[in-house]
Amino acid sequence: MTSDERRLRPRKQPRQTRAELTRQRILTAAAHVFAEHGYASGTTNRIAERARISIGSLYQYYPNKDAILVELLVAHLDAGMTAVERRQSEELPDSLEGIIRVFVRAAIENHLDDPQLLRVMVEQAPRSGALLERITRYERARVAYMRDLLDRHPETRVGDTHTAARIAVSTVELAVHQLIASPDPVDLSRLEDELTAMLTRYLTAGQAPPATG
Repeated sequence: MTSDERRLRPRKQPRQTRAELTRQRILTAAAHVFAEHGYASGTTNRIAERARISIGSLYQYYPNKDAILVELLVAHLDAGMTAVERRQSEELPDSLEGIIRVFVRAAIENHLDDPQLLRVMVEQAPRSGALLERITRYERARVAYMRDLLDRHPETRVGDTHTAARIAVSTVELAVHQLIASPDPVDLSRLEDELTAMLTRYLTAGQAPPATG
């Protein structure tokens, strides 16, 4: 493990209930501080003050604010993956449009807690090797599931379902991230409708004719 990766990891994994509660207080406080003050001004002193613990106690758990932000991002990713897995275990609609809407809605719901915090995480959270590996693993799982859906659904008209699944997953993630985290508010029902319609048309319209000339 490199020194950069070590500085992005928690110092202490709580084994007792009291320690876990302290860790959760730090993360909750950090989420509020980053959302209210931004990343540059979201200092460990402010986080400790918000959590009502000493700065020394905070450093027993995290070496710096980068490690705290990375942990918040990991929690966000885990929550998103859990939401997707829950949808996968439920009965899906019959139409491809209905299926796409289910996953678009799940992505939107996973980004509603605090758009300002989301913006900080997306734009400024450092990326360790372990975090990038986690992101890649989650993306591959979502792509594999979407490809399986497309392969089995009679309304699918794209020829390359693997690439189509990658496009669909990336489009949902990027569009939802960018538009919900944007300082310019977006109407969420319109976002859901338009994103669902766009992907449904792409997946059901058939292959484009080859280019000529």
